[in-house]
Amino acid sequence: MSQPRPDEKLVADRGLAHLPEGAFERRAAEIAALLKATPHRPAGEAVNHRWQEDIISREIPVGACVLDLGCGDGFLLERLVRERKVRGQGVEIDPEQVFLCVERGMPVIQADLDTGLRWCPDQAFDVVVLEETLQTLHNPRALLEEMLRVGKRGIVSFPNFAHYRVAVDLVARGRMPVTERLPYDWYESANIHLLTLRDLLDWAESSGVRIVSGYALVEGMPRELLPDDDLVAEEVLVVVEKA
Repeated sequence: MSQPRPDEKLVADRGLAHLPEGAFERRAAEIAALLKATPHRPAGEAVNHRWQEDIISREIPVGACVLDLGCGDGFLLERLVRERKVRGQGVEIDPEQVFLCVERGMPVIQADLDTGLRWCPDQAFDVVVLEETLQTLHNPRALLEEMLRVGKRGIVSFPNFAHYRVAVDLVARGRMPVTERLPYDWYESANIHLLTLRDLLDWAESSGVRIVSGYALVEGMPRELLPDDDLVAEEVLVVVEKA
């Protein structure tokens, strides 16, 4: 019996042979229609790079106990303390960012999230925030599980690698995309586990996790997440809890 060609084996290994007939063609047509219907944002036009923070502030109950994973300079945590009267704790690996947190008066632990949260008891926090950090981790699934061990709810945001402009850039140039939301060349990017909206939803379903609410950044404007946003969401934010 002859051996399958490498490309045939690749299709079989990845399960692509089981896709519905015409799936690739339909996907290409959807992307082409989006490109035609959506005006390109002019160079230099302002984009709300902190769009998640308004939503996070609304989603967190007043007086909640909050853990901010990958808290950076503590800007969000300070806002939550001021606006929502939360009891907050940050975790950050970068010593310069830790120093800025301390300057803001925010409690912060310098730690590597890839080592887990073994130091934190079960259900110690009402909400755990993982803003624009998931894709930078070596073991993101483990941290998602830890997030819902130590917190009653989690808030996760990330750039959606299935966005149609990313897909077109990847196919047309044959290189890792550089966009407004993914602004670094591959050798400079901190992102090592890029994911899509569907990837996150698959994880939730397989892990017994319920999506409480969701939001998408579409053409620079935030709105509620819709079931078919996998191509149009530039970034995604979801609130999750154990089902």
